[in-house]
Amino acid sequence: MAKLGNSLSASCRWLAAVGIAALTLSMPAQATTAVNAKKPGTAAQQVKARKAAATPSYAGRADAMLLADEIAEQQGLDRDQVYQAISAARQLPVVARLILPAAATAAKNWQLYRSRFIEPVRIKAGVAFWTANKAWLERVEKDFGVPPEIVVGVIGVETVYGRQLGNFRVLDALATLSLDFPTEHPRAAERRAFFRSELGHFLHLKRHAGINPLAWRGSYAGAMGMPQFMPSSMLRFAIDFDGDGRIDLFHSTADVIGSVANYLKAFNWQPGMPTHYAVRFDSNRLDLEALLLPDILPTFDASGFSSRGALLDEAGRNHNGRLALVELQNGTADPQYVAGTENFYVITRYNRSSYYAMAVIELGQEVAAAMRRKASAGDTKR
Repeated sequence: MAKLGNSLSASCRWLAAVGIAALTLSMPAQATTAVNAKKPGTAAQQVKARKAAATPSYAGRADAMLLADEIAEQQGLDRDQVYQAISAARQLPVVARLILPAAATAAKNWQLYRSRFIEPVRIKAGVAFWTANKAWLERVEKDFGVPPEIVVGVIGVETVYGRQLGNFRVLDALATLSLDFPTEHPRAAERRAFFRSELGHFLHLKRHAGINPLAWRGSYAGAMGMPQFMPSSMLRFAIDFDGDGRIDLFHSTADVIGSVANYLKAFNWQPGMPTHYAVRFDSNRLDLEALLLPDILPTFDASGFSSRGALLDEAGRNHNGRLALVELQNGTADPQYVAGTENFYVITRYNRSSYYAMAVIELGQEVAAAMRRKASAGDTKR
């Protein structure tokens, strides 16, 4: 999930640069259906409607109206429209539960984590996505320098190429996390402030793109579309890559591909640079504590790695840039290590986890290998 926020001034500069017409964001198909339906038809829809009615809304809550005032002032929005939107939002206790960190009942396990993403269904879907969007992926590498396998890896890990977009109303999720963020969270104040900012950016999208704030659905944290962009990221990084005059991260695979690459490029993706190198240890010289101290921030040059007992292959020794020792724990088994480059770090700006970055990289590699096998099989048949 692309979670990094952006300032109001940055959003406004971006909007001014691309023009409001380019920010005509398409509504998800399922949301369009929900908005157009006058009343629920099936029994299941009626049950869903009753449950929604039973969920408390934020209408009339003093703290909600104070937040509406703050957002209207910060984002330059009409107060009545912000009041109306926040009053229509509903509190979702399940969202407050889901945002809490998982209980530390087991050690981190890269192999278990990997198995969730590098698996046959996702690889097959990745091949279909790559095949259908080959031209866009080639263009994005030319324009942004981001290889197709990285873009394919991100979209596959995030939403299985659009199959898992999330089913929470974004307005409800962001309002709940702004107004009823769980106090037991270890970073409650910081995260509450983040989601309040994201709610403001979401309503900013509403104004400039003409969307119905009750229509869009996404993750429990408010991430949207195939690339799971937060509202601030949608404002800052989403682009109209297919040139049709609108940005659509729900249906336009071209816009999704271009926007993911634009995000990575904005965080200094370097064309042609590997994401990581293999590493082994010289136990006589190994200073593991010093190597792991900067975490995943690239800090050491190749000679600094070697002097601390981390031995690189030839390509790694010739790397012209900084490296980080990335530790991937495997439960009770021995951890795995790689030397992460600046490009590895860029992927962690999308989701701040080395496990996530490796899953993106390895899923992309597996899909690329499957594409090569498919091409080879086609050549054999001819």
